[in-house]
Amino acid sequence: MRLPEGAIAGRTPGGRGGPALAYVNARLLDPATGMDAPGGLVARDGMIADIGAHLAKAGAVAAQGIETIDLGGQCLAPGLVDIRVQLREPGDEHKETISSASAAAAAGGVTTMVALPNTHPAIDDAALVESVARIARETSLVRVETYAALTRGLQGKEMTELGLLAEAGALGFTDGTQATKDAQLMRRALSYAKVFGMPILQHPEEPTLSRGSMNEGEISTRLGLPGIPAAAEIMQIERDLRLAALTGGRLHIPCVTTAESLRVIHEAKSRGVNVTCDTAAHYFALNELAVGDYRTFSKVAPPLRTEDDRRAVVAALKDGTIDAIVSDHAPHDQDSKRLPFAQAAFGTVGLETLLPITLELVHKGELTLLAALDLLTARPAKLLGLPSGRLAKGVHADFVVFDPDAPWKVDAKKLLSKSKNSAFDDRLVQGRVLRTVCGGLTVYKV
Repeated sequence: MRLPEGAIAGRTPGGRGGPALAYVNARLLDPATGMDAPGGLVARDGMIADIGAHLAKAGAVAAQGIETIDLGGQCLAPGLVDIRVQLREPGDEHKETISSASAAAAAGGVTTMVALPNTHPAIDDAALVESVARIARETSLVRVETYAALTRGLQGKEMTELGLLAEAGALGFTDGTQATKDAQLMRRALSYAKVFGMPILQHPEEPTLSRGSMNEGEISTRLGLPGIPAAAEIMQIERDLRLAALTGGRLHIPCVTTAESLRVIHEAKSRGVNVTCDTAAHYFALNELAVGDYRTFSKVAPPLRTEDDRRAVVAALKDGTIDAIVSDHAPHDQDSKRLPFAQAAFGTVGLETLLPITLELVHKGELTLLAALDLLTARPAKLLGLPSGRLAKGVHADFVVFDPDAPWKVDAKKLLSKSKNSAFDDRLVQGRVLRTVCGGLTVYKV
């Protein structure tokens, strides 16, 4: 990567800064308004000062004395909003830091990350929420928000002070990559969080049924690996949907992977249950065959499922059952991944491959370009009440410029994340980020 043009160490991500710049001769894509047209925008003091078709030509702002950048007809869209990222700081900085994750995010066109609270210590009090915000202000190239722990120390026993955490800036409450077993605690949490209009995020795996290594079935049997049945996901989701219906609380289910889970979520939505869900890019791009010859980079939680399940995820993206696409960025060092499959850690990095993998759905005719971008920008931003994910006058100048057709090969060794455990290593993809702008400043440029 070249030195990020205009990037300033220690700046407030997305803050008011940088010179006035006009980005002209672009294909403007804004899923929030359905805009797909030639045009451009002007960024001034970190905000979008002007946008529209009248900025399509390079001479459009010449009289104003504003520096002009001709984008050569490339796509300009809102910066991606990734609502499920593990940053590893504090506690596991050898795997990732907020700074290194932000560099990876910028390279992937992500201008807002929302971090899980499963750090060491867990983000379970207001001071730690504020600490993450402070570190992000000092070191991150992009915006960083965070969820807070649902229970003390992620132990599933004692509920945290949800009100204080919400006041400190947490966007929701979750125990991260583990489900809360105690149904009564979950019921109280949904009821209490409802007072603040905040979501409870519940990992979709019943803990006692999900102690295996990969999807349970013919492949796991052939490989001699302990399997995780699809029922582990479905049972957890069905229980929590009933609790959401009982309380009226907001439930968000991340990383949904099975056809049956998607069916029950769709039915719950039709009954008026206050539920949303997301899926990660690897669940619609890969299936259980990616485990191959015990490939630990493809060991994720929930596990990669069958081809029928993968197709069901694609169908749910098309019909609106799934509300957002996430990276589920889970960096691990070599000591955690280069182990026998059953002992290796769960998780794959994904910030830098989120856009090109999602664009596979466009190239295959499954989604329009605007529909795919909607799942990466406007919809996740709306889900968490974030003022990002759109292009309009007066909003932060957070956007990505990309070539949707540019071919390249994922090389895990060249990723900017500290950890290189990519399930997409060596995959041929189309769609390359050319420039990422956050708060009017270029934080990544090819």
